Amino acid sequence: MLPGAVIGWDMSAALALGDALGVPPLAMAELLPVIEAVMVAKLNEQMEVSHGRETR
Repeated sequence: MLPGAVIGWDMSAALALGDALGVPPLAMAELLPVIEAVMVAKLNEQMEVSHGRETR
């Protein structure tokens, strides 16, 4: 845990959701890490901007 930042998803929950939606396990194994990385980066970027700490 890191105060004020997102460091990742609960992969157990993400895998369970994918399973419930009928997504093949191989597809989840390939896609979830990539999707997670982009989402974490974008969420942290948005939080920095909304708190006046834009890094660009």
